[in-house]
Amino acid sequence: MIAQFDVYPNPSRNTREAFPYIVDIQNPVISDINTRIVIPLGKLKCFENEKMKGLTPEVKYDGEKLLLLTPQIASIPSKTLKNPIGSLSHLRDEIVAAIDFAITGSQMLG
Repeated sequence: MIAQFDVYPNPSRNTREAFPYIVDIQNPVISDINTRIVIPLGKLKCFENEKMKGLTPEVKYDGEKLLLLTPQIASIPSKTLKNPIGSLSHLRDEIVAAIDFAITGSQMLG
């Protein structure tokens, strides 16, 4: 079963070097469609200029500094998400705040 905020290896070989992981942000209530909404995690060293308070929070995963690249939110076929390798559910508030900031332009977290 796919869970919200699960982390997966990036299924695209072309972009995996810069974006090693993706985070499934879709709520499990929406499971009857064939796609999942995801946000890539980009290596901080590759996207330092993309760092923006509130929109692209820094995430430490598997010992590496990454950015949640909220502006690059996408949908991918559910079948490409096979085995999660972790979860960012402990960062739920930061992820939801980043999505909200992208939509409303206001920051909920201080």
